[in-house]
Amino acid sequence: MALTREQMAQRVAREMQDGFYVNLGIGIPTLVANYVPEDINVMLQSENGLLGMGTFPDESCIDADMINAGKQTVTSIKGASIFSSAESFAMIRGGHVDLTVLGAFEVDVEGNIASWMIPGKLIKGMGGAMDLVAGADNIIVTMTHASKHGESKLLKKCSLPLTGAGCIKKVLTDLAYIEITEGKFFLKEIAPGISVDEVVSKTEGELVIPEKISVMEF
Repeated sequence: MALTREQMAQRVAREMQDGFYVNLGIGIPTLVANYVPEDINVMLQSENGLLGMGTFPDESCIDADMINAGKQTVTSIKGASIFSSAESFAMIRGGHVDLTVLGAFEVDVEGNIASWMIPGKLIKGMGGAMDLVAGADNIIVTMTHASKHGESKLLKKCSLPLTGAGCIKKVLTDLAYIEITEGKFFLKEIAPGISVDEVVSKTEGELVIPEKISVMEF
């Protein structure tokens, strides 16, 4: 069975390391805040000007002024700081974010990402994604492996306008964890109950299959 949005966020959270500054994009990435491992200290950064995001609040502690980049209400942790979006983007552009988690519409074998525009459709827009892909070396894209019509989102070449070129090295989908190098997708892990054949059938770009593949555990 394909991973749920929460399971995808949980798997991505395992990529965090103690002391990391982490930016979470809109969509599935925002859920990662709920799964930060308890044995490490991580500072979550939001491009609208918050460093030290916590989990989503319950009804007893909602603050309408405390929001993430997706305009969802959030909490803050001890040591959090609130500042202008100009300072937030200076942090991003200056390469001070250790891990960036983004959503996407498409990713291709060259590490290109399309995440901001679908011609003819109303989309929220670029947001800070272009700055994030330009200012970060460690980026994980998390998205569904295929569209609701079964069309692959892991392509030979992106068909939509690009957010960034040659910047994506890791993709976590609802079916698999994949790394990108040498113009190819390399399958590293598969979701429980998912076959390699299913991953292959839903991956348009060249996919390298190792002899041994780990199965994600939850």
